[in-house]
Amino acid sequence: MKKDAFKKQFFNYIFLEEKLAQHTWFRVGGNAEILFIPEEEILLEKLLKDKPNDCDIFTIGAGSNLLIRDNGINGITIITNKLNKINIDENGIITASCGASDADVARFAKDHNRTGLEFLIGIPGTIGGGIKMNSGAFGCEFRDVLIDVKAINHDGEYKVFSTNDLKMEYRKIGLTNKWIFLTARFKTSYGSKELIRSKMKEIIHSRKMAQPTGVKTGGSTFKNPLDKKAWQLIDQAGCRGLRNGDAMISKKHCNFIVNLKNATAKQIENLGETVKQKVFENSGIRLYWEIERVGDK
Repeated sequence: MKKDAFKKQFFNYIFLEEKLAQHTWFRVGGNAEILFIPEEEILLEKLLKDKPNDCDIFTIGAGSNLLIRDNGINGITIITNKLNKINIDENGIITASCGASDADVARFAKDHNRTGLEFLIGIPGTIGGGIKMNSGAFGCEFRDVLIDVKAINHDGEYKVFSTNDLKMEYRKIGLTNKWIFLTARFKTSYGSKELIRSKMKEIIHSRKMAQPTGVKTGGSTFKNPLDKKAWQLIDQAGCRGLRNGDAMISKKHCNFIVNLKNATAKQIENLGETVKQKVFENSGIRLYWEIERVGDK
């Protein structure tokens, strides 16, 4: 890959061998071979059309549900958090760019007296990541409110996907990683601003009471098995507070791994694998990662 040519063409937006730890909530991980942070969709389209055909692409939003391994990511890593516009039309449909934070979209809806998106205040991430994971909290998921999403593939081609097209299921969708989400439309209804604000405060309070906040973590580590709670299975397996170096299973919520100080990605991932094994030995139930793990070990 001709890095210097890329650097020259996208001078203000390309970074070579950039440390990715600073772009994730865990604060761990290696470097990006090439990091691209576009401020406009047209720049992203241009890069995708001009890149070498054999170049791998990986996209990061807020880096909240992500573990980047210690040897980093080859190819081009795209961070979308500067693509963050939000607007509303006369019918109350809210359109949000992929890099907009879930919390900002929830607050935007509240400010315009629109209800239905309050649950987003409890999801740490961006709209693009939320769609990719069909994220959810407090009884609602993205598929409940999403109308459609505009996306671009790694060749710079556009397409609009409906919720049905995405085949959204619990914490996953039926779309390959070659598509990068750009803007999404959400249905809302009119509501009292005071009631919306009250519901959001309740969600924020519940999250603070139940989950570790103000620490280096990656959100829920494992998906909930059918009719089970991952945290309960982890607790029953005796893993509350279990450590591997500076990586620790949260004592407050067992489905969170915390980077106490200077944990490595390897320590975090190995701790997760240990927990999976202990849960299986104790209950016969296999846990599956909800956190996305990427890069070279």
